[in-house]
Amino acid sequence: MGTDVEKMIAVGIIWGATNAVMRRGAMIWDRKLQSAGRREADRSDHRLHQRILGHARKWLDLLLVWQYSVPFLVNLSASAAFFYVLSSSPISVAVPVTNAVTFAATAVSAMILGEEMRIRHALLGTSLIVLGICLCIS
Repeated sequence: MGTDVEKMIAVGIIWGATNAVMRRGAMIWDRKLQSAGRREADRSDHRLHQRILGHARKWLDLLLVWQYSVPFLVNLSASAAFFYVLSSSPISVAVPVTNAVTFAATAVSAMILGEEMRIRHALLGTSLIVLGICLCIS
């Protein structure tokens, strides 16, 4: 089913792509909160249990936004795959490779989704990440 490095790269790509998509879903949720005026109402709660319930309600509202919850579930599935990869790979390789790929995939996915960024800097950083991965696995 592929080498461990291929699995690490696949997990990193999934994490990175879902990070960018979840950010977009969180922005949709944030706009809904702002339009409903819920931020000010939540800040007026001073009792601890009211603040905790307010945060729990906001988190549940976020999970009900499918643009966030679907990529979140895919991201969690990749986390399970990562733990499986860790069972047969040295952590000193698995963590840097997966995190580097995640960072690069997040940058590329954000560019594809049209987020504003310095494309040259992002491409230079992504190129350096790819070089670092090659050094880690060789």
